[in-house]
This record gives sequence, structure tokens and C-alpha cells, in this order.
Amino acid sequence: MRANDSAIATAPIAVTTPDPAPAASHPARPAGGSGSGALLAALGVAAFSLTFPATAWALEGMGPWTVVMLRSVLAAALAGACLVACRVRVPERRHWAGIAVVAGGVVLGFPLLTTLALQTSTTSHAAVVIGLLPLATAAFSAVRTGARPSRTFWGAALVGAAAVIAFAVQQSGGALDTGDLLLFAALLVCAAGYAEGGRLARHLPGWQVIGWALVLALPVTMPGAAWTLATEPLHLTGHAVAGVLWLAIGSTFLGMVVWYRGMAAIGVSRASQLQLAQPLLTLVWSVVLLGERLPPAAPLTALAVLACIVVTQRARA
Repeated sequence: MRANDSAIATAPIAVTTPDPAPAASHPARPAGGSGSGALLAALGVAAFSLTFPATAWALEGMGPWTVVMLRSVLAAALAGACLVACRVRVPERRHWAGIAVVAGGVVLGFPLLTTLALQTSTTSHAAVVIGLLPLATAAFSAVRTGARPSRTFWGAALVGAAAVIAFAVQQSGGALDTGDLLLFAALLVCAAGYAEGGRLARHLPGWQVIGWALVLALPVTMPGAAWTLATEPLHLTGHAVAGVLWLAIGSTFLGMVVWYRGMAAIGVSRASQLQLAQPLLTLVWSVVLLGERLPPAAPLTALAVLACIVVTQRARA
């Protein structure tokens, strides 16, 4: 059983998410402009690139439902402690619908669907399928916010997506199985959560967006964790413990904190294209941590994806 996850960029802002609320209604936005925003988004991508390998490790000693529920509960405990320690006030009512989308897509949907898929798919295969996430995120953002990326931006994004699809088809022998369908469903719900979270991060600090989403999911994840721990086999090996801890601390909380801050600074569509590098990073981790063989087509895919990242970051709306 194997698994993986998704990436970043710099340069002038190509897409700016419209902000309907007056400036006075916004909490402070991330400082430092597009440079620091790209760096934060890149750190998020780096954290996400370890998600699938960490899931594969966790699955060595836990059932899939246990992995999903336990990672969310542990991350919620960390987020809740931070919210209490910083005396953060409850978000305004107008933000809760968006937080619910983040909870459903990022906290519950994506972890569950990818973990189930990784029971039959390798991390390297899953990584390239999820490589379509940047394009899906940009599309959700455009529909949700009315942003209008340039034709050059969309062209480069489509080429990058095509490279990822070709790689995935070549690796699977041209046939898509149940694991692939689960992965495609995962990238759709995750894209919705990313786009909505990026929008919310222009009104709330990024760590509060994911923090409140994790807290909102607790009525589902706490009973779920208790039930799965009692019903699924549990073997606390070193890999299993390290895997679930990284999923909770790195992928689910800290990674999302810097990712949402980065998206708020450089725009959802531009930040999402940095994720094109995530499958490549995951491929590296799958070789280093899991001993998987790097597919021969990976270097060509890497060049195509990196070229698309450069174009999308330099394209102007």
C-alpha cells in the first residue's frame, strides 16, 4: 500500500482575487508582498509533498479510517490550543459557510478519499493524478471569485495538466481503476477547499481558517476516531506513529497555515500553479522514504511542469 500529495512560485502577481469588502473590514493581510507570499506557498507545497508517503507509513500500522480520523483530531487539538492561547474570537457568521467548505474538502474529503485510494495505488501514481489539483483550484477560484486569469495563464496551466495526465495514463497502462476515481474525486473536493480557504485568508489569518475548520469537523472526527480505534487493527510501529504525526502536524495544520497565507498574498490561481511541482517532490520522497522506483518518464514530466510554472508566474491578468 502506497500514497502521495501536492506545490508553488514567485514573480509579479498574475491574478488578484477580487475583494468585495471595504478595506477597513479586513484584518491585517500577510506582509511582504508577492516574494514572501510565494515563499509561504512553497513551504506549504513542500509540506504537502510528504503527505502521501506519510500516509503510506501510517497505513503500515493503522486502518484507513483510523488514519483519517486520528490525523484530524490531533491537528484539531493543536489548532484549538493555539486558538485558545491567542484568545481568538469566533469568526463572524458570514465566514462560517466558507469554513464549512474548507472542513468538508480539506479536513475530511481529501484525506479520506486519498487514504482509501492509497490502499491500491502507489504513492508515485497517486501523486501524478493529484497533479491536476492546481488547474482544478484555479477553476474553482475563477468561478467563486470572478477572477479572470489571462489566456497565457490558462494555456500554461492546461499544458501542465496535460503533461500530468499523460504521465498518469502511461503509468497505469491506459486504464483507470477505482483508486483513480477516488483520487479524481479527492482533487475536486480539495480544490474547492483550497479556493475557499484562499479567499477566507484575505479576511482571516491563514492559521485561523484551517484552525476553525478543524474545530468545526470535531463532531465528526472525534466520535469517528473513537469508533475506528476500537474496530480497526492498530500496530504502533515507528513508521505508523511518525506518519500520522506528520499528517496531523505538518500536512493538516502547519502546511495549511503557510499555504493559505501564501494564497492570500499572491492570489489563489497563481499559488495553485506552484502545486504543479508537488507531484515531482512526492516522487522523490517515494524513492527516498518508500523505496519505490522512479518512473522513467519523471524527468520529462518534471521539465514540462517546471516550464509551465515559470509561464504561469510571469503571465499577467
